Amino acid sequence: MTKHAASRPFASLLRSVGLLALACGCLADDWPQWLGPQRDGIWRETGILDRFPAAGPKVRWRTPIGSGYSGPAVAQGRVYVLDRQPAQAVAGAARGSIPGTERVLCLNETDGRVLWTYAYDSAYTISYPAGPRATPTVQDGKAYTLGAEGHLACLDARTGQLIWSRELTKDYATRTPTWGFAGHPLVDGRKLICLVGGEGSVAVAFDKDTGRELWRALTAREPGYAPPVICQFGGRRQLIVWHPEAVNALDPESGRVLWSHRVEARTGLSIATPRQDGDQLFVTSFYNGSLMLRVGVGQPTVVWQSRKASEKDTDGLHSLMPTPFIVDGHLYGVCSYGQLRCLKADTGERVWETFAATTGKSERWGNAFLVKNGDRFFLFNERGDLILARLTSEKYDELSRAHLLEPTNTDAGRDVVWSHPAFANRCVYARNDKEILCASLAANSPP
Repeated sequence: MTKHAASRPFASLLRSVGLLALACGCLADDWPQWLGPQRDGIWRETGILDRFPAAGPKVRWRTPIGSGYSGPAVAQGRVYVLDRQPAQAVAGAARGSIPGTERVLCLNETDGRVLWTYAYDSAYTISYPAGPRATPTVQDGKAYTLGAEGHLACLDARTGQLIWSRELTKDYATRTPTWGFAGHPLVDGRKLICLVGGEGSVAVAFDKDTGRELWRALTAREPGYAPPVICQFGGRRQLIVWHPEAVNALDPESGRVLWSHRVEARTGLSIATPRQDGDQLFVTSFYNGSLMLRVGVGQPTVVWQSRKASEKDTDGLHSLMPTPFIVDGHLYGVCSYGQLRCLKADTGERVWETFAATTGKSERWGNAFLVKNGDRFFLFNERGDLILARLTSEKYDELSRAHLLEPTNTDAGRDVVWSHPAFANRCVYARNDKEILCASLAANSPP
């Protein structure tokens, strides 16, 4: 019997299992890039628990890794994550340069076993030098990774073999941003779109299969850190690139600028992913606060904007890292000192705030990442707690809480976990600077 013929009964069984899963409405999903399959921070799987067990979610596996802020990506039974391995200082090293190695690790989703590693030297010149920032993007058998100093790589997702690579600072005569390259790469059709920097090249589209440049666009003093996103406005696909001087919309195919709206983000802190809500677009930054635009086919108009450029005396939402949500006319996000806030989306008026989901008290850059699942949110905060809560215009309603990981990063002057988790296969995948774990969030999960 041929190998193909022998596999037919197994293939039929797989099809039957898949049909049964569809009938049950509980087909598992991957999390192959920043903020999940649709890059929107929504976890669409069903069959998820309503409360955590008393002892916390069942940990399926833990795997030691190095330090970094890069969140994991989950695709086709594998988990991809970046870390950093420091090296001893060497004679002749550049002043202000920290020698070390960045690694891309591919783990077996079932047991956390390392399947392959791709490593390269990367001396750090950045602030907060724990490790890489950007989440891998995995699509069509390739894994795209971006290191903190601008090492862009396309790897075979199965073997880890290098397909092509770029060194952005050298190729585009630009400097590494103060806090490193952090704009999570975006795959759109045959394009891999990245924040780069330099004259006329804040945004660059590469051929995702060869690394050849397809187009470049925009000039600014620095590229910022906000990941590029595609939105549909006025019946047209628009690539939103938010750098510290302006919010911009580009034609994704050509890089042609469709519109730009000048807005400042002090010290380059355009970080949080821009959010679309119908014909509106929302951005938020640590010092300069919030901006809500109404977007059509021409130049956008301002719906409302923060009046205060302060980290403490805030109005609206002055967010640093986490991506906000807009649900049923209300906006939910974490402000500058850890306040989880609810605002009216049409005016920016504050409805309520709480520190319960983040640090328990006012802390500069206090943080929690928000992921929506059905009518609830999973919040992973900087203390390593995973929280299940409902966020409504009336209140923050915490349903359950479990401690997943120890906060091991000290760059903030206190111990924190500042890495966005992934949610796939009815599990959460989270990392600190010492390990990555997978814990089951399935309803009726065995003890």
